[in-house]
Amino acid sequence: MPRSSLPQHTPSRGGKPHTIRIIGGDWKRTSLPVLDLDGLRPTPDRVRETLFNWLGQDLTGQTCLDLFAGSGALGFEAASRGASRVVIVEKSSKAAVQMRANQAKLGARNIEIAEADALRFASGLAPKSFDVIFLDSPFGDAALLQRALEVVAPLASPDGAIYVECGDPLDPSAIDALAGWTVVREGKAGAVRYHLLRRENEE
Repeated sequence: MPRSSLPQHTPSRGGKPHTIRIIGGDWKRTSLPVLDLDGLRPTPDRVRETLFNWLGQDLTGQTCLDLFAGSGALGFEAASRGASRVVIVEKSSKAAVQMRANQAKLGARNIEIAEADALRFASGLAPKSFDVIFLDSPFGDAALLQRALEVVAPLASPDGAIYVECGDPLDPSAIDALAGWTVVREGKAGAVRYHLLRRENEE
């Protein structure tokens, strides 16, 4: 995905669209176009299904933040499952335009799309304002992931969760730096490793 702190990626062979499919909620089975852009890799169906099983499927009334959103697959999935507010942050203007078109197609009033540097945007948000934070920063950039975790941890509500998707095993030192947080679920699908973090006193 295009990410904050990295140059915007360029279209791959013209940036032709392919699709993702929402797998649950009000818009279940709806296909949404996604541009074929270098580095953009929507979270696979299998991983999304597992993640939302962990989260309990129904996100009614919850607030969500999808950083480094790329296709917006996680944010749209959360909105489909009843989240009252989903803030999607993406630096690439092309990807943001496509997500706004998908938002209009769905009539998704619970989604806000910000075309911005993810960490700068997140730094301006109110503490404890999100129940679920989706964090899918560029694979292979451990320093950026560490910084992103430090920025988003204060944004989580007291019983909130942080989802982390990355290409390598999550460095234990990255979690140790977040006082009071621990990995409560994790999995692997192909090159994708994914983790759910909660505060230790919540599990």
